[in-house]
Amino acid sequence: MKAIFFDIDGTLIDTLNGVTQISSRVKRAIRQLQDEGNFVFIATGRPYSFLDEEIRNFGFDGYVLVNGAQVIVRDQVVYNQAMDKRFVKMFADILDDKGIQYVLVGERNSYLDKKSQEFYEFYESIHIPRSYFESEYRLEDLEIYKFEIFGKTSEVIEECKEWLKNYEEYGFFHSIHPSHLEVYYKENHKATGILKALEYLNLPIEESYAFGDGENDIEMLATVGCGIAMGNAAENVKRHAKQVTDSVSQDGVARGIGKYILCQKNDEYL
Repeated sequence: MKAIFFDIDGTLIDTLNGVTQISSRVKRAIRQLQDEGNFVFIATGRPYSFLDEEIRNFGFDGYVLVNGAQVIVRDQVVYNQAMDKRFVKMFADILDDKGIQYVLVGERNSYLDKKSQEFYEFYESIHIPRSYFESEYRLEDLEIYKFEIFGKTSEVIEECKEWLKNYEEYGFFHSIHPSHLEVYYKENHKATGILKALEYLNLPIEESYAFGDGENDIEMLATVGCGIAMGNAAENVKRHAKQVTDSVSQDGVARGIGKYILCQKNDEYL
């Protein structure tokens, strides 16, 4: 019995390049993993509120969400850790004072001020609609797991990075676009979330696999029994993987499943 973890953006889909749905070939390969008694998980920087209906309804066995801050196995929340509320308030006040647009990522909802039109438009361009956000909220009532910052200029992004360096327990990275900066609690990342899921399932690390392409996938690719980087991943990401498969547009996940997990049992995926 194995556990396989899949990143979404740049791995199962690639919205920036027009791949907005999981291909039928990839779906069949993942289904075969389940049919053979294995567990399949999503491991993403996205919160639950950013998962589209296709992902939610597919039948994954669980989710590692918000870069490991939340872990769900078969509808059971097995790990959950929000940011310190004092830090959230302090950082939000600084961003507000500087007029920097940001998203607050909560457990089930994400929050974006209705005045942040450019950020709404950015998300719509990558197929995350306005309906995924709450625009009316009280910060003090929220449990926040991640900030997502929209920088109109590179100077804005660099200014945020410099301020965050004063708080060594928090990290940041670029995810889907250079203007988009994610801020998270360093203690949590996809690898720590995966370890929580494996512990809950009582599976050894040697029986785990992961597919990813981005900076926030590096820890999980290096930690699991076999990390598989996408062909479209950057070279510094590929260096942390044991194997490299094809790109999203070439159904790299299906090929990787066939070659490295099913061991060529089904030529359809090769």
